[in-house]
Amino acid sequence: MIYWNSLSDFLAMGGYGLYVWGSFGVNVLIMAVEPIVVARNQKATKARLKRQIRAESRSGD
Repeated sequence: MIYWNSLSDFLAMGGYGLYVWGSFGVNVLIMAVEPIVVARNQKATKARLKRQIRAESRSGD
């Protein structure tokens, strides 16, 4: 088990702090942005499908 003597030792992570905390930060950012991107894509896809269905129903008459 690893023990740290201070908060700065913990944040430094034995010299790998930038990598560890940078990776953690990127993960948090992606997990926060992903639902927003999915919701936007879902809305755009639904709108596109509605337009396509309307166009096909007009041409089928």
